Amino acid sequence: MGESLIDRHVGFVRALREAGVPVSVAEGLDAVRALRVIDLAERESLRAAYAATLVKRPAHRPGFDVLFDLWFPPVVSGAPARPGGAAEAGKTAQTAGGAQTAEGAERTAEARARLAGLLTGGSDAEMREFARAMVERYGRQQAGPGRQNWFSYSVMRALSPETLMAGILREALAGRERGGLAERAVRDQVNAGIRRFEEAVAADVRRRIAEESGVERIARSAVRPPLDQVDFLRATREDLSRLRREVHPLARRLATRLAIRRRRGRRGRLDFRRTVRTSLQSGGVPLTPSFRPPRPHRPELVVLCDVSDSVSSFAHFTLLLTYALREQFAKVRAFGFVDTVDEITRFFQRGTDVVDAMTRMANEADMVRFGRTNYGYALERFAERHGDAVGPKTSLLILGDARSNYQPPALDTLKALAGRARNAYWLNPEPRAQWDTGDSVASGYAAVVPMTECRNVSQLTAFIEGLA
Repeated sequence: MGESLIDRHVGFVRALREAGVPVSVAEGLDAVRALRVIDLAERESLRAAYAATLVKRPAHRPGFDVLFDLWFPPVVSGAPARPGGAAEAGKTAQTAGGAQTAEGAERTAEARARLAGLLTGGSDAEMREFARAMVERYGRQQAGPGRQNWFSYSVMRALSPETLMAGILREALAGRERGGLAERAVRDQVNAGIRRFEEAVAADVRRRIAEESGVERIARSAVRPPLDQVDFLRATREDLSRLRREVHPLARRLATRLAIRRRRGRRGRLDFRRTVRTSLQSGGVPLTPSFRPPRPHRPELVVLCDVSDSVSSFAHFTLLLTYALREQFAKVRAFGFVDTVDEITRFFQRGTDVVDAMTRMANEADMVRFGRTNYGYALERFAERHGDAVGPKTSLLILGDARSNYQPPALDTLKALAGRARNAYWLNPEPRAQWDTGDSVASGYAAVVPMTECRNVSQLTAFIEGLA
């Protein structure tokens, strides 16, 4: 390999690691060996070789593809792409005020007609070529005084592909009844084509920005982290929707791990008769006591969850987890708090839509007095009103960032609750480096209940696996 390809390989592997895709040194060397036996001029062969050696999970593939397109672009700027049948790439003719001239409007209409054809019958290669031409024509916009940059939204606004649906349906369903399976099939095909066009435009915009600003700079912001690396405190609504699929497997694993700990931790009651019979072998001295096997039962769980605004995304995920845990435990009681506490189990009955449950909880639950998080007061009220929820069969799970707005932490109350429970755990969504900064009393609580950093699904999975 030439020196430039080595540099690109090293940079590409480093970018994958920074994006959350685990790549070991050995896997990087495997990729180098694979490059020796393929035609480097075949870009898709190069992509396949890298994917086969570096990508281990399907969730990592989208980020891999984005970074591959940045580090090994299909084209370089300088010779604008010219899709067959589309308008000539170049600047759109506009008046000084920014409105399109008659010539520009005609060229836009031609481009929309070409796009309509691609949405229903174009190949991926044709779509990418057309997208490059449209980015060249419409993508460069003012980004500030004396500054220009490339944007996807200006391309999508100029061509408005979603407005092509009516014309495509009219042409595709000529003489046939509307509203049936045929129309649905055409709609699905067009919507899939629009998504392909959006992705192709976004990829070309990223390529052009990388050429002008540097691939390392755009790579840091171009790739969304894998789902298991999404930070709970920064999760978007879309992220939380995707995370719902992860909840039920985690709930099953958590219940299994806690049950294993109970089986290993309990030997059952002393079996006096068997102990006496066994002692006859040692002259009546009971050297080896015998125990009855413990009665099998599903573990019980109490969840105490901070639902304040500062950890709202984390609270949303943990409430989803609590909802799923109801199917795995014999008894689950959930409590939410901000500066006072209320039981929220009633909102998460089986068969209830989880979104509706959270809406009702926000409107009806009594968890707020003054609106500022107060762990100490919430713990005291929990012990006073619901202390009987925690007993020798209970696992206590506390979820929150341990930031109490400089109020008394009520450590003795927490110690009493943890002492009554079978076991207790605390999951903190903040990075460990931020513990004990500002109003955080993380170390104080961690001295009473083992506290684990839990910022994403990967860390939550590691916590669950560590319970065995």
